[in-house]
Amino acid sequence: MDKISCFTHGTVVCDLESTDKFLAIHELINEAPVFRDVDGIEHLERAVVQREKIQSTGLGHGVAVAHGKSPAVGDIVMALGISRKGIDFDAIDGAPVHFLFLVANPPGMQLEYLLALSVLVRVIRDENFREELLNCYDSAEIERRLFRAFRASMVRRGFPVN
Repeated sequence: MDKISCFTHGTVVCDLESTDKFLAIHELINEAPVFRDVDGIEHLERAVVQREKIQSTGLGHGVAVAHGKSPAVGDIVMALGISRKGIDFDAIDGAPVHFLFLVANPPGMQLEYLLALSVLVRVIRDENFREELLNCYDSAEIERRLFRAFRASMVRRGFPVN
């Protein structure tokens, strides 16, 4: 599981300004420090946007999990952008999105990607946890909370973690 960068340093942007989903994706990719050293970041953004055009990844309850496959990343990377205003994401419940997660995976890591996605959805399903995150304005603290919850969920599911 060392191929999954789950909410380590530089993965959270606390205040997304964009209220349009494609602009919010662009903002998250360009503002999250975890993507700064990615060569070919444009390829990743195109992959995420193309996927989003096929069908909205707005899951409801204020959560979207945009994702894309790109050789621009060597490992699975997750980032979170929090929007206090809300993003019009064409979510299944019609509600604005406050939590824009972005999951980037390289080709050839589909099983790891599916595992990471399932763990993420399990973690963010908790309404109280989402409320805690929305009320926190410190990106490092949000990362710590997400990291601990993600790691605990992996352990509960029987996956080894470092």
